[in-house]
Amino acid sequence: MTARRCDTSRRKFLLAAGATGAATLAMPQVSCAQTITWKYQSTWPSKDIFHEFAVDYAKKVNDMSGGRLKLEVLAAGSVVPAFQMQDAVNAGILDAGHGVCAYWYGKHKAYSLFGTPPSFGWDAQGFLGWFYYGGGEALYKELVNEILKLNLVGYLYFAMPTQPLGWFKKEIRSGDDFKGMKYRTVGLSADLFKELGASVMILPGAEIVPAMDRGLLDGAEFNNPSSDLVLGFPDVSKFYMMGSHHQQVEEFEVIFNRQKHDTLPAELKAVLKWAAFASGSDMLGMAYDRYAKDFDEIKKRGVKTIKTDDKVLNDQLAAWDKVIAEQSKEPFFKKVVESQKAWVRRIAPYLQTNNLDSNALKTAYQHFFG
Repeated sequence: MTARRCDTSRRKFLLAAGATGAATLAMPQVSCAQTITWKYQSTWPSKDIFHEFAVDYAKKVNDMSGGRLKLEVLAAGSVVPAFQMQDAVNAGILDAGHGVCAYWYGKHKAYSLFGTPPSFGWDAQGFLGWFYYGGGEALYKELVNEILKLNLVGYLYFAMPTQPLGWFKKEIRSGDDFKGMKYRTVGLSADLFKELGASVMILPGAEIVPAMDRGLLDGAEFNNPSSDLVLGFPDVSKFYMMGSHHQQVEEFEVIFNRQKHDTLPAELKAVLKWAAFASGSDMLGMAYDRYAKDFDEIKKRGVKTIKTDDKVLNDQLAAWDKVIAEQSKEPFFKKVVESQKAWVRRIAPYLQTNNLDSNALKTAYQHFFG
C-alpha cells in the first residue's frame, strides 16, 4: 500500500510564491517519498511481553522513518504458525518477522549459536559485542545467505537477562533429575537436556502450558517471569527454578525479505538497523521493571521460587562439553564456536578483573537493604 504526500505541499508553496514574488522564495526540500507498508509477524502470542517488544520495534521504525515505512504488526498465527514465520518471510508471504534464532535450529544447528550459544562465561551484552564487533555478523550472513541460501536480511538486538531453568513438579537438585523427564525447550538447549537424559519436546510458547496441563510435559522453560505468568505456568506447576546455563545468553532476531529490503533507500535501511539498537536499549529497562513485578506476582500464587543449585549448573556445563564436541564435527558450527571462544578469551580477563561478581553485588545489596 502506498500514498503520495508531497503534491499538496508543493501546490501550497507555488501559491505562496505567486503571492510574494518567486524571486524571494527558495523551494523547500519536500519529501515525495511514498509510504511503504509491510506485513510483520512475530512468533509470540498477542498477550506476551515479547509481542509488546515486537510492537515497540515497529513503532520506532514508524517514528524514525517519519511514517515513510510502516510495519503492520501481527501476532503469531495471524498469517502462519510461529515456527513457519521465517519460511514466510523468505518466500515473501510476510515482509518481516520477529523471533529468536533458536527457532531455526532445525535448518542448521549453528543457527542456534546466534541466539542461544553455550554459556562460555559471557553475558548477552558480551554476545552482542561479538556479533557486531567480533566477526559474528559476517558468520551470520554466511550461514543465512550462503549456506542456507535464504532470501533474508536480519539484525540481532536486546541483551536478554539470564533465563530461568524452568517450571517443574519438584525441585531440581542435579542433572540426574532430568533423566526420563519430558521437557520443553528450543534450539541447542534441546541437545543439552537430551545429554542430561531428558525427552525433549520443541514447542512454541502458546502450546507449552496446555501440554503441561495434559501431562504431555513434566517440565518446561520459556524465557522470563512476565511471559511465564501470562502463559499460565503458575496454574500447572509450583516449582520455579531460577538461573541456568541452558540459555544464559539470548537476543531477538528481526528479519526482512531481502528483495524487499534491498529496494529501500539507504536512509530507511538505516532506520531498520538503528531502530533495533534503540529498541534493545529501551526494552532492557522495561524488562527489568516488568520482570521484577511479575516475579513478585508469581510468588504470591503459591509458587516456590528456587535459585538453581551449583550442582545442576556444573552438570549443565559438563553436558555442554559433550554437545559442543559432537556438533563441532560439522565445520561451520566449529567455525562459529571457535570465533565465540576467541572473543570471550579476549574480553573476559578485563571484565572478570574489573566487574563485581554476583557475591559482591549481593553483599552490597544486603548492606543497604538487609
